Amino acid sequence: MPRRTPIIVATALVASLAGLPLAARAADALVADEPQRTPLVKESSTGAYIVQLDDAPVAEYGGGIAGLPSTRVAHGGKLLKTAAPVLEYVQHLSRERQEVLAEVPGAQKLYDYSYTYAGFAAQMSYDEAVKLAKSSGVKSVEPSELQRQDTVDTPRFLGLSGKGGAWQQAGGVDKAGDGVIIGVIDTGFVPERASFAPIKTTKQSDAIVAAKWKGTCQAGEEAPVTCNNKVIGARYFDKGIGTRPIPEEFKSPRDYGGHGTHTASTAGGNFGVDMSVMGRDYGKGSGIAPHARLAIYKVLWAVDQTGGGSGTDADIVAGIDAAVADGVDVINYSISGSGSTYVNSVGLAFLRAARAGVFVATSAGNTGPGVSTVGKTYPWVTTVANGTHDRDVQTTVTLGDGKSYTGAGIGTGVPSSPVVLAKDAGLAGANPANLLLCMAGTLDPAKVQGKIVVCDRGGNARVDKSLQVKNAGGIGMILLNITPGTLDSDLHSVPTVHLDDKAAPEVKAYVGGTANPTAAISAGTPVRVTAPKVASSSSRGPSLAGNGDLLKPDVMAPGTNVLAATSAFSAAGGEYAFMSGTSMSSPHIAGAAAVLKSRYPTWSPMAIKSALLTTTTDKDTSGQPIQNDSGSPATPFGYGAGQMQAKKAMDPGLVYDSTYEDWAKFVCGSGQVPATHELCANGKIDPSDLNYPTIAIGDLAGKQTVTRTVRNVGKLPEIYVPKVEGLKGFKVTVSPGILITLPGHAATYKVTIENAGAPLEQYSFGKLTWKSSEHSVSSTVAIKPLTVKAPVQVIGTGTAGSVQVPITAGYSGTLNTSAVGLTAATVAETTIKSPGGTSFPTTNPAVNDHVAKITVNVPVGAKHARFSTFDADYPAGTDVDLYVYKTGTTTLLGNSGGGSSEEEVNLPAPAGGSYDVYVDLFAGASNQLVKLNHWSLQNVEGNLTVTPATQQVQAGAQTSVTASWTGLTAGTRYLGRLQYTDGADGSGSTLVRVDS
Repeated sequence: MPRRTPIIVATALVASLAGLPLAARAADALVADEPQRTPLVKESSTGAYIVQLDDAPVAEYGGGIAGLPSTRVAHGGKLLKTAAPVLEYVQHLSRERQEVLAEVPGAQKLYDYSYTYAGFAAQMSYDEAVKLAKSSGVKSVEPSELQRQDTVDTPRFLGLSGKGGAWQQAGGVDKAGDGVIIGVIDTGFVPERASFAPIKTTKQSDAIVAAKWKGTCQAGEEAPVTCNNKVIGARYFDKGIGTRPIPEEFKSPRDYGGHGTHTASTAGGNFGVDMSVMGRDYGKGSGIAPHARLAIYKVLWAVDQTGGGSGTDADIVAGIDAAVADGVDVINYSISGSGSTYVNSVGLAFLRAARAGVFVATSAGNTGPGVSTVGKTYPWVTTVANGTHDRDVQTTVTLGDGKSYTGAGIGTGVPSSPVVLAKDAGLAGANPANLLLCMAGTLDPAKVQGKIVVCDRGGNARVDKSLQVKNAGGIGMILLNITPGTLDSDLHSVPTVHLDDKAAPEVKAYVGGTANPTAAISAGTPVRVTAPKVASSSSRGPSLAGNGDLLKPDVMAPGTNVLAATSAFSAAGGEYAFMSGTSMSSPHIAGAAAVLKSRYPTWSPMAIKSALLTTTTDKDTSGQPIQNDSGSPATPFGYGAGQMQAKKAMDPGLVYDSTYEDWAKFVCGSGQVPATHELCANGKIDPSDLNYPTIAIGDLAGKQTVTRTVRNVGKLPEIYVPKVEGLKGFKVTVSPGILITLPGHAATYKVTIENAGAPLEQYSFGKLTWKSSEHSVSSTVAIKPLTVKAPVQVIGTGTAGSVQVPITAGYSGTLNTSAVGLTAATVAETTIKSPGGTSFPTTNPAVNDHVAKITVNVPVGAKHARFSTFDADYPAGTDVDLYVYKTGTTTLLGNSGGGSSEEEVNLPAPAGGSYDVYVDLFAGASNQLVKLNHWSLQNVEGNLTVTPATQQVQAGAQTSVTASWTGLTAGTRYLGRLQYTDGADGSGSTLVRVDS
């Protein structure tokens, strides 16, 4: 077979603006010609790389190679790894791998990938990785980076139990998830937990499982595990993580840290399991799909004493590949990941998993509440936000002055005892900022012994703070939120009360201003509260990928104070614990998907997603709109379509479906891949036109029409009529005005959205609901109308020149265009001693051998600030990353961490003052001179003009302006900005970069 010319996929991510997405479509942004650079492979911090072959994986191979028939999975089908064509094609991939590996004989192969990803992972030098990236037959080479792990009456809260609940509709608890296999890609499991005990099955369900299950139970070398008819398979993947796990970890599928046990038992743990924490009985618990079978894939490992799970991309992709080939129906993936790309190795593996009929639930991330922080925004997975539960466990602290404050806590309590602020209990020379956070090595036992310690939240894990207090001899902890956030009932090392930011100053004032202060902490008490609320830590939209044309996260489920099985490490020697995060919310959706799959075995993953998203609620238990846990109104960028309602999802009426071909056109239309990419083989669509259960337009220029198709999955014909709510200031037209649907048949409609006075440059939200006599099918709508739809940036060269800038108007009237700049770059230089190759601690930035800090002053009134480094200033193979903070703070405003030295952070309308820019030398030579280019755009320099300055425009019509420059100094980098206004509040801009 002739080799194809390799396409090297760059994995560098575009830096985020402070509060605005900068995921510009490449074809739109680069109006002027830009010198082409050879893409570089980012040097791997783990020493391993993932190599993608030109050949398609099994799930995607459509034939074309002589003697090898197609193995492509048809829509609605499943991958069968024992089929003869699959076996033959896997042998072909093996030969291709051998041929590629022969070019780097020093490489040590870790894994073969065949089913969802065609390629392999291997340990190799950076030079060998670069060589392979340029080799025939290789599509891409990516570093295998390190990733981290991102319910008693929950069934009642979500509508699973009770009369008419999802379990009853499924045929009873013993049918909920029956015949369905949930694959849990995480830290392993503890087989002895009652949540994983054998279940009573039927011959029918056993036959269904046996027909598709091709996996194995890998006992492991240390603390081996056993499987049964509940946990039918277990495997572990550690070739990528190597020797990093701590000695206490188990070289087997057994869970050390407890995260995987928690997610697995939440998704599919047994029904009626007695759960107790620290001696308190919390009743009988259940997984969401109690009769589903579980398959465990351990890809995360404890690499430090906190027990938190970390794993490499090489191991993770191997786990995904194995799970799909083994025959799982559902995957839960509560692991960190990028929100800026659709085409990294994990995203592509899940693309093929979805093509093979596997539903994938993923955590949205725990980096909220900032905008555009949501991760894993692939449309073929379901991304889950973290909501609070209506069952809380509260604890009260009573201070010596008689004042009491109630927060979260599950401990046994502490009688009245001395209390001290962490800042007053430090070791000599302890970093004051770290001391406030009760970090390791900061507390002085002589000052803490026998006392309750007041610690600030942030920086390190909440449970690590109480461990440090215990290690220093403390007997209790008061944990204070400094900013609005969740209150979490963690299992702490000493009795703890977690208080909100409103109580924090009063508690500190008493403890710090009173001679011999005291405090008493009560035992935790379960209570009912209003819920759900969006947890502050839950990552928010709009998605950086897709230009805001896809609403992410998708849906919300309980993720705060979730009670489930875990390991002895996380349960302080017990078996169950409360945990919080989107890691905990995701398995609720995975479990619900398993219940739906059991009821409707022929439904595709996207049909299941649709059922879950179109039947949600955006109201809390009091009937009011969902709020953030800080008390502010929440939006779909926090909760997606809303809180999952399993009862209604079992009978959705209509579903929105999509296929691999649709997803490929979506990615091609997003601009993330060039037009020559294989995903563009069948063309592209505007991302807003993907047949998705929600509707999002992040760049409405006056008027836009989107198309959707629904299928009747009920048993009877139904007539649906549309109802539009919200979207004030928009004219919304739905055509046709009535849908007549027959069982199993589809119907198509169009929605035209026209700006009729809505505020420009800000999102508006609403809902489109199709109602029949029996069903209500709702789609959340998110629209951002622009003043003008224009390129984010245009690029030019030379000391004089011009470039035409295409524009689509978002209104009818007068368009005014003015210019700021061009401003020459200010270049700051410093030397960094040695490359680090490690992750930058974004919540605790600091200078060290591989990180330098450059402080930049931005004048008051600046329109835009940019911080950049350029490949041209560094030797080949150098990788620097940028992180920007307001001086004196630890709140990350923007970062750029691509695979080279071409990095850029933009701050639109920045506040005046000092900014600290941390430059991290990730890879390269020692004693590297680094050059930070920065611009603050404020003044009209007279060297940049725009014509016409004024013109009449019509909404939705295309026009243009011409930016011209002259009199520039040769060899200098300039930046300017075109400012568009409608003469009122509407505005927009295009940056002008000129390399003279």
